[in-house]
Amino acid sequence: MNQDYIQPNEWSILEEGFNAERVKSSESLFSIGNGAMGQRANFEEKYTGASFQGNYIAGVYYPDKTRVGWWKNGYPEYFAKVLNAPNWIGIHVKINDEVLDLHTCKSVSKFRRELNMKEGWLSRSFEAELQNTIKIRVESKRFLSLELDEIGVINYKITLLNTDASITYTPYLDASITNEDTNWDDQFWDVLNVSAEKEQSFIEAKTMKTNFHTCTFMQSKLFLNATELTLTPTCLKQDKIISNTYTQQVNKNETFSIQKFGGYVVDRNHPKDKLVTAAKNVLNKAVQLGYEELLQMQKESWSKIWHTSDITIEGDVKAQQGIRFNIFHLNQTYLGKDATLNIGPKGFTGEKYGGSTYWDTEAYCIPFYMATKDQSVARALLEYRYNHLHKAIENAEKLGFTNGAALYPMVTMNGEECHNEWEITFEEIHRNGAIAFAIYNYYRYTNDYSYLPEKGLEVLIGIARFWHQRVNFSTEKNKYVMLGVTGPNEYENNVNNNWYTNYIAKWCIEYALENIETVKVDHISDYIRIKEKTNFTEEELTSWKEVASNMYFPYSEKHNIFLQQDGFLDKELITVADLDTSQRPINQKWSWDRILRSPYIKQADTLQGFYLFEDHFSLEELKRHFDFYEPFTVHESSLSPCVHSIQAAKLDQMDQAYTFYLRTSRLDLDDYNHEVEEGLHITSMAGTWMSIVEGFGGMRIVDNMLSFSPKIPKQWKSFSFKVNFRNQVITVNVSQKENNFLVEGNSEMNILVNGELVNVSPNNLVSV
Repeated sequence: MNQDYIQPNEWSILEEGFNAERVKSSESLFSIGNGAMGQRANFEEKYTGASFQGNYIAGVYYPDKTRVGWWKNGYPEYFAKVLNAPNWIGIHVKINDEVLDLHTCKSVSKFRRELNMKEGWLSRSFEAELQNTIKIRVESKRFLSLELDEIGVINYKITLLNTDASITYTPYLDASITNEDTNWDDQFWDVLNVSAEKEQSFIEAKTMKTNFHTCTFMQSKLFLNATELTLTPTCLKQDKIISNTYTQQVNKNETFSIQKFGGYVVDRNHPKDKLVTAAKNVLNKAVQLGYEELLQMQKESWSKIWHTSDITIEGDVKAQQGIRFNIFHLNQTYLGKDATLNIGPKGFTGEKYGGSTYWDTEAYCIPFYMATKDQSVARALLEYRYNHLHKAIENAEKLGFTNGAALYPMVTMNGEECHNEWEITFEEIHRNGAIAFAIYNYYRYTNDYSYLPEKGLEVLIGIARFWHQRVNFSTEKNKYVMLGVTGPNEYENNVNNNWYTNYIAKWCIEYALENIETVKVDHISDYIRIKEKTNFTEEELTSWKEVASNMYFPYSEKHNIFLQQDGFLDKELITVADLDTSQRPINQKWSWDRILRSPYIKQADTLQGFYLFEDHFSLEELKRHFDFYEPFTVHESSLSPCVHSIQAAKLDQMDQAYTFYLRTSRLDLDDYNHEVEEGLHITSMAGTWMSIVEGFGGMRIVDNMLSFSPKIPKQWKSFSFKVNFRNQVITVNVSQKENNFLVEGNSEMNILVNGELVNVSPNNLVSV
C-alpha cells in the first residue's frame, strides 16, 4: 500500500484536506462517467498546479502513428489514442478581479471532496483566503446524467465570508486541448466552428484522420441565494474557445451560484450537419428539467443499477468501500446501451494503454455484466467481436495466415490491431482463446445457444484455423508445438510452448469441432450457410483433430506440475519472499533484460488456465500448481490478484484469499502500483467482483445449475450479493453461521450448495 488518504466510508470516496501533491491521484479516483462520456475530477475553476486534464467521449479516438516497429511486415501503423476531448466543465472565477486558484490562495481550509457512489455525483467544498484577503466558501456538485447521457450538470456556489465583493463567473468551452499521451505531439482536433445563440454556446470540431464530428455545448443559469437572476453575459469568441462572463455584486454571507449544463453530441448518434440542432435539443430538455430534477433522476438511475449489482460486506468498511468503488466505475464505463462500444482498460479516467478493447473484456468483464445486468448486455459484447471478425481475418493475413484464419487484436478500436509493442502484437496470441472462452461462458451461464449458430460459430472457426496454422509439428517431440509466444505473464517474452497458450489452443479447436457437430444436427440451415461462407471441409476438420489430440505440454516430473513454458526450471528460482523489497516493483526498478531472465511472474499464467478450466483438474492438482507458482508471482498486473484470490478461497487458504481480495479491490484507492494518477484499472475491477462472487461465494455452473460453495473471511460478519441467472435474480447472503438464499419473481429455482441440491421458492428465504 502506497497511499492512505481516502477516508473509509461504505458508500462514498472521501478526501479531506487539500494537498497539491495528490491532486492528480484524486483526479483519477474521483472520475465520473455515464457510459457515453467521462471525465477526470479536474477543478472547475482555474488551477495552475500540477494537473492531468481529461474529458473523454466514448468511441472517439485518433490513430497516433507508432514510433516503433511500423516498418516491419504486419506491424500496426498506429496506436489508437483515447482522445482528450474539448473541455466543457471550466468556470473561471474572479473575486474583486482576483482569480480563484487553489495553487495561489493564501490559505485553503476545510477542503472536502466526495464521490457519492450510491447516487452518482461528485462534490467538493472548501474555504479559501485569496491574496486580496477576501475569504470565501466554495461548494460544487456535478454529475454526468445516466438518463440523458449526452449532458452533465455542475452546481457551483460561492459564499462571501468576510466582506462584500464583486463575483465574476466565466463559464467556457475550450477546444485547445492536447493529450497527455501522444507519440508525435500531433494536433488531434480540427475546430470547425465556434458559435453562440442567446446563452447557448457551441464548438463544432472533428478529429484528424478519423473524422469524428462532435459538438461541445453549454448553457448556464445564475442564482443569488435561491433566486434565479437574469444576467446578460459578455460573450467572447476565439478560434478554439468561447466564454460567457457574468458579474454580480454580492454581500457578505450571500451566496452567488452558477448552474452549468454541458456535454457532447457526436456524429456516431446524429447527422454531421445537425449536431448544433441536436445540442440545442439536449440543452433545452435539460434546462427545462432543471438541476434538481436531473439530480433526482440520477439518484433513481443509480438505485436501479445498485439493486442488482451491489455487494454488501458487514464488518469491514475498507473492503466494502473497495468493492463498491469497483462496481461503480464498471457501471460508469459501460452500461450496454451501445453495441459498438466496449470496455477500455482505463475507461474515462486516463489515456494510458489506448484502445477500447483488450482481452480483459472476455476474460474478466463479461462474467460481471452477465450476472448484474440483462443477458443482452453480455451478448452485445460478444457481437462486438463478431462484427470485427473480418478485421481479425485481415490481421491474421498480414502475418501470413490464410484460409480465413482469424487473429483478434490485443488492442483495438475498430477491430484492427493497434498495439505498438512487438511482443504483444505478434506473440500474445492467447487473446484469441479468451474470445472463444467467452462464447462458451455465455452459453454456459445464460443457456442461450442461439448466439452460436447465428454468429459465434463463425468466430470459433476463424480462431481454430489460426491455432491450426500457428503450431508446427516437432519430430523430436512427436507433438505439435507452439514457438515464439508471450503468455499472460508479460515478464516472459518470445517463449516456446507456453502451457496456457497451448492448452487454450487445444480447447478452442475441440470446442469449435463440438459446435460444428451440434449446429449440423440442431440448426441445419445455419450449418449450410456457415459451411458455404467459411468453406470448411471434412479433411480440414480431421487435420484440426490431429493437432488438438497431439498438442505438446511442458511438464516437470520432479515437481509434478505443468511448466509455464519450456525452460522455466532453468531460471534461478528465487521466490518473491526472498526478493529485497527495495527492488519492488521490478517493472520500475529493473531493466527489461533482467526481468526476462528472472523467474518472476507478472500475473496468473499457468494458474490462469487452472482458473478458466478448473473442472479439467483435481483440487490436488490446483494446490500443487498454486503452491509452486504463486511464490514467484509479483502481481504487478492489475489482473493478477483476483485470480489468486479465487483460487486461494477454493483451496481454503482464506487468509491469502482475503489479502489478495483487498489488493484487487483497493488497487487504485491505495495506489499499490504507484501509478494511479495515470488513471484507474477499470477492467481488472471486474476481477474484484469475481473475487467475492466466485471466490468467497464459490459460484459456478454445475450440471446446468447455479452452484455455491460459500466461505467467509474471518474479518467479515457477513456478505451478500445478487446474480441474474437466466432471468431470475437470486440473493446470496453468507454469514459466519449460515448461508441464506432468496429468489425474486414467480418461479422456483434449484441450486447446489456445497454439492447438495436445494430448492429455492420465490420470496421464501432458505437457510443452509
